[in-house]
Amino acid sequence: MSQNPNPLQSPTDPKRLLELAFEANADLLSHVRHEFRTPLNQILGYGEMLEEDAESAGQTSVVSDLQRIQKASRRLLELVDTHLTTKFLKLPPVEPVESSEVNRSSNRSYVDPHPVEKTNGKSTGKSMDASPDAPNPMVGRILVVDDQPTNRDVLVRRLQRNGLQTSVAENGAVALSMVDTGAFDLVLLDIMMPVMDGYETLIRLKSNEATCHIPVIMISALDELESVIRCIEAGAEDYLPKPFDPTLLRARISACLEKKAMRDKEQNYLQQILQTQKRLTHELEEAEEYLRSLFPVPVETPLQVTWKHQSCSELGGDALGYHWIDKSHLAMYVLDVCGHGVGASLLSATAINVLRSGSLPVSDMRQPADVLGTLNNMFLIEQQNNRFFTIWYGVYNIETRTLRYGGAGHPAAMLFTPGEQRPSLHRLKSTGAIIGIIEGMDYDQLTCSVPEGSHLVVLTDGCFEVIHGDGSMMDAEVLDHFLLEHIQDNDMAEAWFLECQRRRGDTTLDDDFTLLRIRF
Repeated sequence: MSQNPNPLQSPTDPKRLLELAFEANADLLSHVRHEFRTPLNQILGYGEMLEEDAESAGQTSVVSDLQRIQKASRRLLELVDTHLTTKFLKLPPVEPVESSEVNRSSNRSYVDPHPVEKTNGKSTGKSMDASPDAPNPMVGRILVVDDQPTNRDVLVRRLQRNGLQTSVAENGAVALSMVDTGAFDLVLLDIMMPVMDGYETLIRLKSNEATCHIPVIMISALDELESVIRCIEAGAEDYLPKPFDPTLLRARISACLEKKAMRDKEQNYLQQILQTQKRLTHELEEAEEYLRSLFPVPVETPLQVTWKHQSCSELGGDALGYHWIDKSHLAMYVLDVCGHGVGASLLSATAINVLRSGSLPVSDMRQPADVLGTLNNMFLIEQQNNRFFTIWYGVYNIETRTLRYGGAGHPAAMLFTPGEQRPSLHRLKSTGAIIGIIEGMDYDQLTCSVPEGSHLVVLTDGCFEVIHGDGSMMDAEVLDHFLLEHIQDNDMAEAWFLECQRRRGDTTLDDDFTLLRIRF
């Protein structure tokens, strides 16, 4: 009977059968290593803790026995890692993944899970970055997720020795439920579990906005590079193989807890900032409402007076007003304080209050030149935190149908008089310097007649200095053409504001919009 010269080629050879089985199912090799490493992890875990207890109690003989047990376990672990590999079975090796690919696919860097010093093949239990001093207790709540009760017990005992609070879950589904109802600082997650494995659990944790910030460390007897990459890509902070070095485990947990604590602190600061912003926004809205409350209500008789005001921010610097000085003279004014915000609004409100109350120390409020000169001396720029304002001020005599007016650095008012086919536009220019620049300034006072049926428009530069979406400035003639076509319309001011928004390409303009219209 002939002999087969190569026993490994015999289909009945046990090693060849095992090789064929692994070729048919590549995951079997990983599963076998996992099944060997899991109990070894438990032996080493309990052994290390018992050794610590024995050393504390001075039981040196017990310590020696425990060290021999751990040494034998580590030796067996080395045999598993050496022989249960594709190289031993002559299977095609797994193509290595370049580190640059890992870095490109994730913003986290994979850290070697075995940075421990060794002497004669035995781990010293010291991490490369561990302090030689006794570690201080850590603070945090940890969720341990593992389907093996013994694995959970080993890990929980180790964590509790470091002062950590622990909770346990037997699979991913239970873990997700616990995370939804409780606050955890870190999740230690096994990969191979029934019901829901660690990969799916990790993905669900990171895809949920409420839990994505919780750091996750994967702990598993699986040690393939593909598993590491898959976990890091899915959002894991780190990956540690079983059996784990206790000092290294502590270092990784400490780093994650510090990161989580820093994020929580940032979130607390952010919430405080948001609350402060909310309060300030409310206060600014109240200030804006107060400023608007100073504006007079529209009237219909004896003259029709309407207005449109819209701040470009929470609080603007534009203001307007009109009031009867006596039964024959109506004062009208629009002012624009430089800048925006609280400072501009306060100055605007102060100036309007002085004008509308008639408390300006001037002999005759019916003389625009005197009013402007007095305002200039009252609101000098060096006394107003370097703020100034422009103003157009006019007084209409209802009996003589004449308008006295003057301006301080303000855009010209626009008087539209009736024409045969369309109104005529007359610009009532502002010839004086802005308010507050130089004390003792003299201001011009001009007079014009106002035919019946005329319209006067007094506005701020935010009504025509509109920047288009492409960055170009709107032509000032666009406003002239629009007003000539729509000056008779009751909603003229609102229609022009909407046109400015359209041209700007935004609901918010670059400057405050203030327009006062009087129909004579």
